[in-house]
Amino acid sequence: MACLQIVIVLTHRHSASWRQCVTIPPNCPTNGTGVTPNTTRHISPTEAGTLDGLFRLRVARTPQGVACRYFDKERDQWRDYRWHQLAGEVGRWQVMLAALGLVAGDRVALSLRNGPEWLCFDQAALGLGLVVVPLYTDDRADNLAYILQQTGAKLLLLHDEARWRRVAHALAGHDQLQHILLLDSEPLDDDHGRLLGVARQLPTGEHPLQAMANSAHAPRALASIIYTSGTTGRPKGVMLSHHNMLAIADAALQLVTIDERDTFLSFLPLSHTLERTTGYYLPLMAGATIAYARSIAQLAGDLQTIKPTVLISVPRIYERIHGRITRQLQEQSALKRWLFTTAVAAGWHHFEWRQGRRGWRPRLLLQPLLQRLVGDKLQQRLGGRLRLAISGGAPLPEEIARLFIGLGTTLLQGYGLTETSPVVSVNIPADNLPSSVGVALPGVETRIGTEEELLVRGPGVMLGYWNDAPATAALIDPEGWLHTGDQARIDTHGHITITGRIKDILVLSNGEKVPPCDMEMALTLEPRIEQVLVVGEGRPYLTALIVLNHELWPQLAAQCGVDAAAPTALQSPAVIQSVQRIIDERLHQFPGYAKIRRFHLTLEPWSVENGLLTPTLKVKRGKVLARLQPAIDQLYARG
Repeated sequence: MACLQIVIVLTHRHSASWRQCVTIPPNCPTNGTGVTPNTTRHISPTEAGTLDGLFRLRVARTPQGVACRYFDKERDQWRDYRWHQLAGEVGRWQVMLAALGLVAGDRVALSLRNGPEWLCFDQAALGLGLVVVPLYTDDRADNLAYILQQTGAKLLLLHDEARWRRVAHALAGHDQLQHILLLDSEPLDDDHGRLLGVARQLPTGEHPLQAMANSAHAPRALASIIYTSGTTGRPKGVMLSHHNMLAIADAALQLVTIDERDTFLSFLPLSHTLERTTGYYLPLMAGATIAYARSIAQLAGDLQTIKPTVLISVPRIYERIHGRITRQLQEQSALKRWLFTTAVAAGWHHFEWRQGRRGWRPRLLLQPLLQRLVGDKLQQRLGGRLRLAISGGAPLPEEIARLFIGLGTTLLQGYGLTETSPVVSVNIPADNLPSSVGVALPGVETRIGTEEELLVRGPGVMLGYWNDAPATAALIDPEGWLHTGDQARIDTHGHITITGRIKDILVLSNGEKVPPCDMEMALTLEPRIEQVLVVGEGRPYLTALIVLNHELWPQLAAQCGVDAAAPTALQSPAVIQSVQRIIDERLHQFPGYAKIRRFHLTLEPWSVENGLLTPTLKVKRGKVLARLQPAIDQLYARG
């Protein structure tokens, strides 16, 4: 089960002005979007019925609005699709899919980078009653083969033939896969008639949108099978209905104002449920524009060009920003370091004062000036217009939360699971407790079960796991409560605080129980540490497996007086002592149990390619432990 920690960041200075102009006179200019801002409320699940019904209704309501923006490589420029133009493209895709003999209920898979084609395929398939199976573009071939085989997918959409050749060997003998569509190339080998180029298959001219009109295509019918990026064992196929995702997107829009003036920058993979629900269906409900980033490597440039108002990200992006700022500060003068630290502290105090948790102090008079001198520079890095950012996949460490809040942002942290479509709870600006994950969304129930486990019930809870009734029964009890596996507490105001994970607690040989996640987060805040795993189950003390930052390693080695290229450099006593000091410094505020006595260093990162990370970049703890078992044994061999 994939757990999502959701963080929403609202820029103070933009959110305030945004609230002041919610009501726009009827004669207000369209600002080039083709629609008058805020003249239509968002589309409700009842009105939409299904996800493809949502698309058709959006096209009917704001046909001239800008649906999406993408970078055209051939023309070397950004281009727009308006809703009516996108509808024409979806109609063409529907004709192509129908011509391939697919019928309602068939599973169809896609492994594409984010872009208009992802949306066109998804909407075309949903409109024909097909079940969409999204795949990660960087997932391992054997994992993709497992998902295609388990779902019995009849069609797979890929970018090009080269990608197909990388996965074809793992699919040998998979007879149910009848068609492989290639988006960006024509096949050199038709693979017994299965390989087809999209360009030749798409019909010319305009074609109206099709919609199923039978009981199999209803709000609570199966819309998609989304495989969780399990950190142990094979992933499970989460079955989500049209209503599941529509209901959660609608509940989120009851808490956050989004309309046609907003622009989302989409770069978290659409195979990730957080991006799909809140970065695709939610803006579809509100009529906002979706801009598809060119790549992670070009994200900084895209932020400056697109200037998004909404950003959906994983915590790692914020951690990298934090890391860059930390490294840059080390090169600045003592005065500039003091100014930065003072700006963050004053901004944090200002936030807590606004929340009613701290009294006013005279130094708050300096906060606006400090914001202009320091905080505004961070906002410009994010495009200058960002008023809402969502981070999912894991919790943000408190140090990063303080930095963003202190530099003029309101950070709203939330929580969810793939199995809950995915959002369960979120903070709100007027009642924001950053140490919690907020209160339950409208319509979502939560309670604490045995072992302090958080239980969830509501419209986003999945239909079940695909072809895995025992796993479904183990997760959802007869009363409909989903057992998250996360430990939590709920205060009198309804704020939920995640305190740990039932299965992630390390029990030392002396019986002491240690939650490793917070320690690991604290250590990875150090720029020189790229990845870390705390070890200690059944052992007398804690150790750690540490991947050092490859780019910063030469600098660390030089400081220790060793040759970075030497085979034994990582085992040098000077390096060991230096890293130990870093560890002790990062963990000095933790309780006494959080002491790492020994550690193993490496420069080889854990990745999706070597099977040690999930596609959503979660560490496969069991796989890492198994791979590095000899190193772990050596750490404890000395007693």
